[in-house]
Amino acid sequence: MHKLTKSLYTTGIECPRLLWKKIHQPETLPPFDKVADFRFKQGNIIGDLARKLYPKGILLPEEQEKYNENLTLSQEAIKNRQLCFEPGVEVNNLFARADILIPTNDNEWDLIEVKSAKKVSDKYLHDLSFQKYVYELAGIKINQCKLMLLNGDFVKQGPIDPKELLVEVDVTQEVNKISEGIEDRIKNLQEIINNKEPPTHIHIGSECKNGKKCICEDCHSFLPEDHVFELVRGGKKSLELFEAKVLAIKDIPDEFKLTKNQNIQRQCAKTNQVHINKEEIKQFLDKLKYPIYYLDFEGFSTAVPIHDSVKSYQHIPFQYSIHIDDGNKVTHKEFLHDSIKDPRRIILDKLKQDLGGSGSIVVFSQTYEKQILNQLAQQFPEDEIWVELTKERIVDLLIPFRNFSYYNPKQKGSASLKKVLPAITGKDYSHLNIADGELAYITFLDTILTDMSPSEIKQTRKDLLEYCKLDTEGMVWIVEELRKLLDQ
Repeated sequence: MHKLTKSLYTTGIECPRLLWKKIHQPETLPPFDKVADFRFKQGNIIGDLARKLYPKGILLPEEQEKYNENLTLSQEAIKNRQLCFEPGVEVNNLFARADILIPTNDNEWDLIEVKSAKKVSDKYLHDLSFQKYVYELAGIKINQCKLMLLNGDFVKQGPIDPKELLVEVDVTQEVNKISEGIEDRIKNLQEIINNKEPPTHIHIGSECKNGKKCICEDCHSFLPEDHVFELVRGGKKSLELFEAKVLAIKDIPDEFKLTKNQNIQRQCAKTNQVHINKEEIKQFLDKLKYPIYYLDFEGFSTAVPIHDSVKSYQHIPFQYSIHIDDGNKVTHKEFLHDSIKDPRRIILDKLKQDLGGSGSIVVFSQTYEKQILNQLAQQFPEDEIWVELTKERIVDLLIPFRNFSYYNPKQKGSASLKKVLPAITGKDYSHLNIADGELAYITFLDTILTDMSPSEIKQTRKDLLEYCKLDTEGMVWIVEELRKLLDQ
């Protein structure tokens, strides 16, 4: 029989079919990529810092090949009432291993799960509830269940002090509540992992609420082109349509209540035609004042801040691209940081040179760019006036697509740059070695934090510059296409 672990348990709650595939068909799932590896390492860093809060604790073997050794040493540590890290318990083909187990009242223990996050989530509570259940099934009485999370108010100043970076949150009551029915859930998931066939009764609209977000493609591979889960802001409507066996957007009944934009999407799906509201597009384009600066930032964020005056997961800009259209020709400027030093002062000074003092600054989805600028102003208050004047010049290219002034069925209900660019220009990011922002910042961090060779760093920087450049050049092309539409 297969063992049910806490990670498999939380997977099973989210998607029973994915749980089955992890056991029986792991080769069919996406590989452990660079992004997943980065997140895993961030968690390990936080775990190591958490252990420093308990200097008398003993670390038990974590390696898979030392599984039996872990169980033996864990039994001994628990018998001797020792505070320990990674103590494993196996009972009834269930296996749990706590991050931290602390002896407390008489014969009781506190259970602590360490997460590289700032907020409590149901997934974390399910994680703890499984651990508590398995430990108590093995005769280990749990007193309190706690999460150790990142302190949202922490700002790095000098060496990291785990006491300031991390906070303990007592979630005993929440764990007790979410534990209701856990025996039945465990029994059901054990049946799934020990069955030779995958579960067939699970589908998107019933137990599973993940929709197309789930990596288990078996759950949604049957859906047609332009399916109802691509309905913009579909939410419950998409699930309702799915339950009514309406799978394609073009098949949504006329009497089914949709928003204005959803109606546009349905009409485009039926006709396979592009929707264009020339008046709204003209109103948007009339806002653009030359010279036009097309701007895109790339920023990194880490659980443990690298630089002083930075919070956990605060985005630090390390790169930008600017295409400048003066009405006659388009030129390009760019910046890419090249060291572990804090890039913020350098990038702000470069921006002040490259953005000029007048003209529109076009961005795609202004929230991120304005967030970066606000944080720069907070860090360098002497430049606050410049930042405020710069923000006043920003025009968000997302607007005509978010408002459905333009909509192409190829966008699949999305107004993101990655969907709009190929839909309106036929060009995309598929030829690039780096094609998304998360991979971009993780790769950049590799160049300053790891032992990459000079040739690897050179190629990586080239890839980063090409990616960021396409973000702004793509915006230039999009505006050109919108202008062409008005002439048709």
